[in-house]
Amino acid sequence: MTTENEDQRPERSEQTHPRAILTNPEALTNPSAEDEANAMRPPSLNPDEDLLEDFPPDSEDVDLVHCRITSIPALGLQKLTAVLRLCLRQNEISRIEGLECIAGTLQDIDLYDNAIGHMTRDLEVLVNLENLDLSYNDLKHIKNLEKLVKLKNLYLASNRIGTIEGLGTLVELKNLEMGANKVREIQNLENLTKLEELWLGKNKISEIKNVSMLSNLKILSLPSNRLTKLSGLDGLNNLEELYVSHNAIEDLSGLENTPNIKNLDVTHNRLTSIKGIEHLSHIVDFWASENQLSSFKEVEDVLKDKAELETVYFEANPLQLMGPATYRNKVRLAIPHIKQIDATFVTAN
Repeated sequence: MTTENEDQRPERSEQTHPRAILTNPEALTNPSAEDEANAMRPPSLNPDEDLLEDFPPDSEDVDLVHCRITSIPALGLQKLTAVLRLCLRQNEISRIEGLECIAGTLQDIDLYDNAIGHMTRDLEVLVNLENLDLSYNDLKHIKNLEKLVKLKNLYLASNRIGTIEGLGTLVELKNLEMGANKVREIQNLENLTKLEELWLGKNKISEIKNVSMLSNLKILSLPSNRLTKLSGLDGLNNLEELYVSHNAIEDLSGLENTPNIKNLDVTHNRLTSIKGIEHLSHIVDFWASENQLSSFKEVEDVLKDKAELETVYFEANPLQLMGPATYRNKVRLAIPHIKQIDATFVTAN
């Protein structure tokens, strides 16, 4: 979920919790939109099969990935007395239910890639939950999460959600991932002041707004949306990574109050200039391929003094297309300390 240089340009750091990773949100697809007639699905679980027979009652980590499970109650979870993490990825579960017997201990539940269409009231008993992954399901609305006040990580990527809602009580939330949905507006985040990562790639968002109160935000990811400008970023003084590739942005104004950006991805927009980032003295990676940039002098004027800059991507710009044989040397002359140009590391002379 890959662009040409995914291995060189990861969007996120490693997480210990298995989850949907949006290194390239524009490539995401929703399984609900695929041709189910052609999908290879395992047969249903034999009702006499006990998937928990190998797990002692005091097991803290229960992993049942791709086990043909259609019903959570049928698992007999009541035998587990100390489970902290329950992973039910890639099954055929259609309803969230039967979890009250482990609600007292459960901190992490992974229901990635099932067939869940609703967030039922059964979620309300999971008051100790810190991590919830419902990515790759068939959800249309965010509901019944109000009592999950300890939640820190919420993954809802690749569903059919149209509105950011129902999150007002989740004041401990640090990471919200909603890439590949149908969101048109950034809203209802004002209480999430501890949020550090917001992933909204591949939606239908046309304007960055209602994020200025997120003063702890470090990562904002909005690739493959409908943005035409960078705006609404006031107050994000701690922002370190901004991903806005595959939009229709025409200039880099609007970053005046984000001085701590280290990674900036503006690949595949409508830029003719990189003016507007002169003040980003901590920038390390600048990805600007597939725009209309043509001036090596401007590259030098804007980036030569950026001592922490290590990587630039300018391929598929007039800079590269009009003189591919000399392109890399000209970039090196413009930024003598650069370590990587596009996907290739710079070798010492």
